[in-house]
Amino acid sequence: MRINRFFAVPAVVLAAQFSWAQVKVDPKERLNPIVKSFVDEVNNNSQLENLAYELLDGIGPRLVGTPEMLAANEWSAGKLRSWGIDANLQQFGTWKGWQRGTTHVDMTFPRVKSLAATQLAWSPATKKAIEAEVVILPKVSSKAEFDQWLPSAKGKIVLMAQYQKIGRSDDQIKEFATPELYEKLKAEKEQAAKDFTAYVKNIGYDNNSLPEALEKVGAAGIAISNWTGIMGANRIFGAKTTKIPMIDIDVEDYGMLYRMAEKGTLPKIKIDAQSKILPEAKSFNTIGMIKGKEKPDEYVILSAHLDSWDGAQGATDNGTGTITMLETMRILKKYYPNNKRTIVIGLWGSEEQGLNGSRGFVMDNPEIIKGVQAAFNQDNGTGRVVNISGQGFVKAYDYIGKWLDGVPKAVKNHIKTDFPGMPGGGGSDHASFVAAGVPGFSLGSLNWGYFGYTWHTTKDTYDKIVFDEVKNNVILTAALAYMASEDPEFTNREKRAMPQDDKGETVKWPELKEPRRSSKDYK
Repeated sequence: MRINRFFAVPAVVLAAQFSWAQVKVDPKERLNPIVKSFVDEVNNNSQLENLAYELLDGIGPRLVGTPEMLAANEWSAGKLRSWGIDANLQQFGTWKGWQRGTTHVDMTFPRVKSLAATQLAWSPATKKAIEAEVVILPKVSSKAEFDQWLPSAKGKIVLMAQYQKIGRSDDQIKEFATPELYEKLKAEKEQAAKDFTAYVKNIGYDNNSLPEALEKVGAAGIAISNWTGIMGANRIFGAKTTKIPMIDIDVEDYGMLYRMAEKGTLPKIKIDAQSKILPEAKSFNTIGMIKGKEKPDEYVILSAHLDSWDGAQGATDNGTGTITMLETMRILKKYYPNNKRTIVIGLWGSEEQGLNGSRGFVMDNPEIIKGVQAAFNQDNGTGRVVNISGQGFVKAYDYIGKWLDGVPKAVKNHIKTDFPGMPGGGGSDHASFVAAGVPGFSLGSLNWGYFGYTWHTTKDTYDKIVFDEVKNNVILTAALAYMASEDPEFTNREKRAMPQDDKGETVKWPELKEPRRSSKDYK
């Protein structure tokens, strides 16, 4: 194919555009001088790209229980101290220790091909490479039939996930297919998903118990393909095995193996996964604090989770939230020396396993929680913030609205608010504060394909960050923190009257929960 290169834009030019672009604020707008200094610092001396490089390229993914998670804790605390901010690590529990190593997966029969595959988190190593025949789940309709088949999985590598007939994204199919073909393919895909769900239910197992059963009968390994529906992106979660390797294979290679096994070709693959099982590891939050000068026992909290899954670098989940809060603290320390209230940064561990770090902080620091003016949490990707909800607090409009008035219009005008809103019951760390009756607010960002493309996937990498958008969020967060700190009044915590659900029962305010402080019984 001949490619017209006249309009090609060199990568170095694009990089320069990202680096030098500014958040444009109307020069006629009358901003508070301190907020104006925040804008100038973000536009002229942003440290975001270097923070992202050190965290994402230098340390990499930050799975709870790994040396990399501890390195991220120590790095973030050290970074805060280098800016003159008191910082320490607060332990909230322990987790099973593990470290990812090299993974090589190759098809060795009927031909040789290196496969695109990733070992799942906490998967056992192979010690030495294993080579075995690949088989698919049997076409049976009952648990009795399946259990009769199970012993035949001994010594085999079992393909456990649904086969995807078409490996193209829905958007691409919609763009190129005729309307009739699109509807046909869409219906076929939906039916295939329903059929697989029904199959798993009929054989009497689920995503936890099936790997256990296969491991028990002596399977050599388990392969899945947790495809997002977007080409090239698979989600990587934890292994459900304790003795045999469990891997994820990209949809293209997984489909090839599946078809071969279904047709009776008896394909073989070799797995060499050199991860390490390590001693039980301590789990920490990184906590930084700039002591308040007038009201030191009242707190404004900047919140983001530091941990990630480890299929990629954890860039948009939640490297962007982490660097937003770190950069905000740096700027507040530099340009807001007489902060009235104490400003806290909490970079939480083990959010991905159930908000454990932030729940631990709420439980372990009752005096701080009693004095929280507001907590601002950011966790859903690289995009500019476009949503803020009152999280069910009746008077939230009174103070959030007032604080937003101090934010530059170029930033504020993107944001849609919802008051009083509904309390967040989970999803991210603001929910830990809301459950405790504390005004905790999610700075909800434009998703930039987050849920389909980068959330927990093999594509959540540095290059997916749009730094212009993150700069926008730093200005917003710094301005909100400043306004919340300066507010002469303490925030009202009155909760809304909760609505009724579809059954006519009153919805309950989210329950305050203890964190999971160890990986015992975690699945």
